[in-house]
Amino acid sequence: MSYRAWFQCINEQCKERYPLNRIIYRCSKCDSLLEVQHDVQALAATDAKSWMKLFEDRYKSTQWPYGSGVWGKKEWILPEISDENIVSLYEGGTNLFWAERFGKMLGIENLWIKLCGNSHSGSFKDLGMTVLVSQVKQMISEGAPIKAVACASTGDTSAALAVYCAAAGIQSIVLLPKGKISIAQLVQPIANGALVLSLDTDFDGCMRVVKEITKDETIYLANSMNSLRIEGQKTVGIEILQQFDWVTPDVIIIPGGNLGNVSALGSGLLMMRDLGLITKMPRIVVAQAERANPLYRSYLTGFKRFEPIVAQKTLASAIQIGNPVSIEKAVRTLKQFNGVVVDATEQELSDAAAMGDTTGMFNCPHTGVALAALIKMLKAGTIDKAEHVVVISTAHGLKFTDFKVNYHEGNMEFPCTYANRPIELPPTVDAVKEALKKALDRKKPA
Repeated sequence: MSYRAWFQCINEQCKERYPLNRIIYRCSKCDSLLEVQHDVQALAATDAKSWMKLFEDRYKSTQWPYGSGVWGKKEWILPEISDENIVSLYEGGTNLFWAERFGKMLGIENLWIKLCGNSHSGSFKDLGMTVLVSQVKQMISEGAPIKAVACASTGDTSAALAVYCAAAGIQSIVLLPKGKISIAQLVQPIANGALVLSLDTDFDGCMRVVKEITKDETIYLANSMNSLRIEGQKTVGIEILQQFDWVTPDVIIIPGGNLGNVSALGSGLLMMRDLGLITKMPRIVVAQAERANPLYRSYLTGFKRFEPIVAQKTLASAIQIGNPVSIEKAVRTLKQFNGVVVDATEQELSDAAAMGDTTGMFNCPHTGVALAALIKMLKAGTIDKAEHVVVISTAHGLKFTDFKVNYHEGNMEFPCTYANRPIELPPTVDAVKEALKKALDRKKPA
């Protein structure tokens, strides 16, 4: 069976189409964002059970490139790309963690955390970057003038772009906001040979610059306004359902910054519905930091208005974005999925991350935002404690060790409820025994 995919304008009055090997990021007729569309009629010629079996047979296999959680679904992603141009680091296939102890603390039994940070570069951005860089390699093989791939980033996008470009032998360029990302996030693109440009601005300022420099067709844009990224990231929803034996959870909570991940999640779920793999759809909850919450503010108006803001400094640095590129797609997705937007204060996100850590997680601050949203919704009764809930963890906690250290040392602007400081002692047995006695007598069994 021959499958096809193309770029299509998201404007319902336009719907202009463009080939995937064209260097284009917005519709040339109406300037709306583009999305990748597939020949669903051709895909539907294969029944749902056959798709499920094919995906199951490929999952984590050694058959190149289909063992990847993304490329095991190649027909639904980039059906026409040559396997020899696929740049894969065995992304996807991340753990769906049953948060049993954390759920009991909150009074909810069926709580799961999708650990997207358990990946090569440590974040869910790998899912999208494998697709984008593979398509770039395909385009270069066809004679495209691309010399480098560029992105603006708050850390995770730059790490993913740098590592996949390094694997492909393509130059990467990353624009980072000076002093606003962690050392771990800064060193990743440096180590992988990226040209790192540290700009004295915020993410939105970096984004304005990268949109200008990528008007030159020799520099290809890798931010999520390029919907090739969305095609890879949409597999997170498909994979969650696959891991649940194709049973749909009631609620999926996802952190939101530039908002490409929100539309990606919805895209994968809608494709499963359209091809008959599922019938029930989950509610989607987008969690934002209170200091960078333009989508939440729009949600309070019923999405009647959207006003960009200047994002304030937040511990959830990767979502410190005041003018998200994918706002139109995100709003459309939330309307399709009975969506909710919740925001969290700095203390709420930090305490939620630390509370989860006490039960065996190791949360990044952005996952803390999502966990805080869950806690707030459970308290408000907008999530029922009998519901089946999945929280998407977007990055690995090791990328944010400063956040962890400062919290547990109490170096925050708020009380750190779950701080766990080391006990400094002289090197004597008696001192250690006394400290153990005090600590263990205080500690109640879980």
